[in-house]
Amino acid sequence: MPFIPNRVIFEEAAMQYPIAKNMWDLFSSRQNITVEILAGRKRISSVSGGTIKEVHQAAKRTLVVGIRKTLKFQGCRPSAHYQLPLVTGCIGHCEYCYLNTQFGKNPYIRVYVNLYEILEQTALYIAQRQPELTFFEGAAVSDPVPVEPYTGSLARTIHFFAEQEYGRFRFVTKFTDIDSLLDIEHKEKTTVRFSINADHIIRTYEHSTPGLNKRIDAANKVAQAGYPLGFIIGPVILFAGWEKQYQQMFAQLANVLKDQQHSTIAFEVISHRFTVRAKSTIAEVFPDSTLPMDENERKFKYGQFGYGKYIYPPEDMKAISDFFGTQIPYIFPGSSINYII
Repeated sequence: MPFIPNRVIFEEAAMQYPIAKNMWDLFSSRQNITVEILAGRKRISSVSGGTIKEVHQAAKRTLVVGIRKTLKFQGCRPSAHYQLPLVTGCIGHCEYCYLNTQFGKNPYIRVYVNLYEILEQTALYIAQRQPELTFFEGAAVSDPVPVEPYTGSLARTIHFFAEQEYGRFRFVTKFTDIDSLLDIEHKEKTTVRFSINADHIIRTYEHSTPGLNKRIDAANKVAQAGYPLGFIIGPVILFAGWEKQYQQMFAQLANVLKDQQHSTIAFEVISHRFTVRAKSTIAEVFPDSTLPMDENERKFKYGQFGYGKYIYPPEDMKAISDFFGTQIPYIFPGSSINYII
C-alpha cells in the first residue's frame, strides 16, 4: 500500500520549485490530508496533547516539502564517498533504527525539491575526483522509495547518473513499490539494495514494513531490469537460533534469485549497535521493546560522526563475521561482500 501522509507541510521557499507545485496540486485536492505552508523561519509544530509514542507516530505520517539549504554533502563510510540528500526520514517503525539518534521524537519525512541544484553539486563532486569513481548514497538517513510517487526524485537521479562517466549512485530500501524505476535507462550505474533480515527480526522489530518474501520478490524484479543488486543484512541481532533463521533467509533469497548471476550481487552485513540517545527514545516510543540494549554486554566505540555507540563485543563480532563470511560465498558463489561490521 502506498504511503499516504496525514499532514503535508510546505516550506514557503519550496513553492517556487516544480516538484513542490505538483505536490501542492496533488495533496491540496485530497480530503483527510491537512496541507499548510510554513512561512519564513517558523518551526514545525508537534502534535499537542498526545503521548510521546503518539507524537512519534504522527511525525511518521507528516511529510515536509522543503529545500536543501546546505549543498555541502556529508561523508558516508563505508557505503559511499558522499551522502546524496534527496530525502530524510523513513515511514517505517523499526524499533532499532539509528534515525532514533538523528531525529529523536519528531522523525518527520522531509523531501528536498531543489533537485536540480543538488544534482549540480553532485556533478561538481564527481569532477573533483575524476578519473576516480565517486559513489553517492541516496538512503543514508532515509528510505526514499515510499515518497518516490510524489517526487520522482529517484527516477531523475538515476537518469542523471546514467550519463556520468565517473559517478555512481546507490540506495537501499525495505519497501517494494519500485515498478516505476524498472524501465529507466540506468546503464548499470545505479545499484539498488534491499535491507533484509531474519524473519524473527522483521516480525518483532520492523513494524509497518513489507515482509521478507515481498522484499525478495522486488529485488528479483530489480535484477531482471538489469540493475546491479545489493543486500544489506542488518542489523544482525543475536538471539536463540539466529544461525538457523539467517540460513532460512538465505535459502529464500537463493530460491527466488536462482536465475540471476551471483557476480552482480553484493552484500553488506551490519551488526546491531545503539547509542544512549537512541536507547532513551526507543524506551519512550516502544516501552515494551525487547531489543538487547544492555551496555554491560556491549563494547563502547566512537563513530564517524563524533558520538559513541555500543556494539557487540569481539567474541560476538567474530561469530557474526565467521557465519556470514562463510555462508554468503557458499550460497552465492561469485558474489561479493563489501563489509561485515
